Amino acid sequence: MSIGEQTTPAPRRLAARAGETTAENPWPVRLLSSKIDEYIARMSPLWVEGQIVQLNRRPGASLAFLTLRDTAADMSLPVAVQSRVLAAMPTPVQEGAHVVVHAKPTFWPKRGSLQLQADELRPVGVGELLARIEHLKRVLAAEGLFDAGRKLPLPFLPRRAGLICGRESKAEHDVVVNAHARWPALHFEIREVAVQGARAVPEVLAALRELDADPEVEVIVIARGGGAVEDLLPFSNEALVRAAAACRTPIVSAIGHETDNPLLDLVADYRASTPTDAAKRIVPDVAEQRRGLAQSRQRIRQAIAGRLAAERRGLDHLRSRPVVANPHALITVRAEEVARLRTAARQAVRWRTERAAGDLRATHAQLRALSPAATLARGYAVLRDGRGHVVQSSDGVEPGQRLEALLGSGRLDVEVVAAAAQQLPPADVGAL
Repeated sequence: MSIGEQTTPAPRRLAARAGETTAENPWPVRLLSSKIDEYIARMSPLWVEGQIVQLNRRPGASLAFLTLRDTAADMSLPVAVQSRVLAAMPTPVQEGAHVVVHAKPTFWPKRGSLQLQADELRPVGVGELLARIEHLKRVLAAEGLFDAGRKLPLPFLPRRAGLICGRESKAEHDVVVNAHARWPALHFEIREVAVQGARAVPEVLAALRELDADPEVEVIVIARGGGAVEDLLPFSNEALVRAAAACRTPIVSAIGHETDNPLLDLVADYRASTPTDAAKRIVPDVAEQRRGLAQSRQRIRQAIAGRLAAERRGLDHLRSRPVVANPHALITVRAEEVARLRTAARQAVRWRTERAAGDLRATHAQLRALSPAATLARGYAVLRDGRGHVVQSSDGVEPGQRLEALLGSGRLDVEVVAAAAQQLPPADVGAL
């Protein structure tokens, strides 16, 4: 190779699949756009349902453009449709209409946008919408979302209430004015949202979740005035109904007139016939409460007065009794009885003492008569040897032995001169 020759770099080999790309070997935008275009081009035409939220038609233009939004989520897709298709519809298409569209997804690689190319539009009739609502109603009822046992009781006197309503709507005026007329101290947290159309469901859902998360809000009112069946469809939306059922804060539904019955009414903790009725349910009437308080006070006074009168009558009855009229009478009677018992007790003790003293004297005389001391007092003596034994016979002593003689008064020491046994005559024994 000569010095003047230039070398051409070899072309970079691109990754065959998206998962094989790296920072050093990326796909260029044109390749990714073409890949997306190829993928979407393989998609078959399909039917898609939604609500028209924006419609642009220019006189003389062959194409019209509209935005099709999901009725339950904040998602939308652009749609291009031939003007002749719109003109062939039995009723003119307007923004807010609920339709089904037969379209083919198309990707525009140059600007990287996705669009639906529609070749047919069909409006969803009221009958079909009501049939769908009735089917959803049966499904939710089978799940127990309408059961009375799961409904929360409304607070007796909430300090703060949430209100979801239309912007500057009459429903808002009816709820706030009537509630303040009944209880002026009630504070409202108001969330003004779209109450019909494609934005109604997401905005009501966001407001409901925000108020339910506020610990100071004790009850939530969802209010809307009356309208056609199509206007009240957002309040039969499955996502909104399930969100209301999951709320921890009691919900009062005041949608439309008394004859209207969206599914939100069935899942709410209380269904108000009108927004005015909702205001009457969330707070008591201060004038009525004052009247009730006055009546309660009057009943309490009457009850206390009646109780006092009954107690006075009881006291008068007690005072009329003899024992209360003369309290000393009972004491006097008892004192006389105590005196009689005391006298009888003294007499009984004296009699028993005297009788016992007589018995004691008799026993004492008998003991003295039987006592050896009485015999000694008559001149007899008792002889005892040196060991303290009583001498009963002359055979037990010897001449010269010293004895002790016990007399009736004192004692003597004696000495045996002679000891001779001698039998006393019977007369002498009898004298003893």
